[in-house]
Amino acid sequence: MARKATRRKVRYDGIDAVDLFCGGGGLTCGLRQTGIDVRMGVDYDERCQYAYEHNNHARFLHKSVTDVTAQEVSGNFRQRRVSLLAGCAPCQTFSKYNQKATWRDKRWLLLDQFTRLVNETQPQLVTMENVPKLEDQKVFSRFTDALHDLGYHVCHQVVECPKYGLPQLRQRVVLIASIFGDIKVPPPPENVHVQTVREIIGDLPELNAGECDPDDRLHFCAALSPLNMRRIQASRQGGTWRDWPKRLVAECHRRDTGKTYGGVYGRMSWDKPAPTMTTQFYGFGNGRFGHPEQDRAISIREGAMFQGFPRDYQFVPEGEHANISLLGKMIGNAVPVQLGKLIGATFIAHLKQLDLLRENVDGQ
Repeated sequence: MARKATRRKVRYDGIDAVDLFCGGGGLTCGLRQTGIDVRMGVDYDERCQYAYEHNNHARFLHKSVTDVTAQEVSGNFRQRRVSLLAGCAPCQTFSKYNQKATWRDKRWLLLDQFTRLVNETQPQLVTMENVPKLEDQKVFSRFTDALHDLGYHVCHQVVECPKYGLPQLRQRVVLIASIFGDIKVPPPPENVHVQTVREIIGDLPELNAGECDPDDRLHFCAALSPLNMRRIQASRQGGTWRDWPKRLVAECHRRDTGKTYGGVYGRMSWDKPAPTMTTQFYGFGNGRFGHPEQDRAISIREGAMFQGFPRDYQFVPEGEHANISLLGKMIGNAVPVQLGKLIGATFIAHLKQLDLLRENVDGQ
């Protein structure tokens, strides 16, 4: 009797990825550091194109995700390679700081557009990252239900970023999904070293408020008004505006409704992680964004380094004006690079465990 042929297991040559809502490239940068080939990023803000393409050597598609077609995505996925679709929609709608967003906010629908593209392109791997509050929303349930219906194995959990190497107190929900089998976000390493502000920016040149380092055009900081200069001079590491003389306290903080807002107008502590980087991290009054010792807010370069961007990452072309609010938005909205590395390493380990990658394919 003839012996029944057995199907040979497919082994892939690597992972091709498309990064929706790519911004300046934080997630792409992290994925690429693990060996994943991110071939295209998509974002509606054309001002992100230089940072994305210059640093990551990937194509930038200037388009709203609402208008992106399945062909534009799937054309980046090559044969004998695993396909990965990443979609980290803008988080302001779901943030705990946004008290005005309602279901009428069009940004709620962006996750539905991601669902559409997953359904139309059928990638083998899917990931997204966002604020923890998103897990409680119906739009998130619709997304995870759609993934399950398409046959994906899905895992999502809130990640404490300092435990995974990010030097800031940031919490994010990370979702990973695989068509191949069960997949989990790995637990943080035991006895992990939590990086501090000093370790990240302690060796950068000193600046005065409003100055720029002549050797790094992104190591510049906002000027301070005379009043805010007196306030930061009265501030201590890890302290609050409650430490100031009464004459320096803002009128809004003297009222009962403002007394609980102790997290603004503060200095960072050298020996702790930085606070969560927001899109306005460059402003002393916008959070605990005062330098631990120097009388200024942190610089654009320092904020980028707290987000995990390499020290030489460039966000604007040489000779172009570096707009501080644009850079704050690009950096504050970014997926932290270390989080991208965590996601990339998780996918590679998952495929290796299932013996789906060729032996010469290694994550870094």
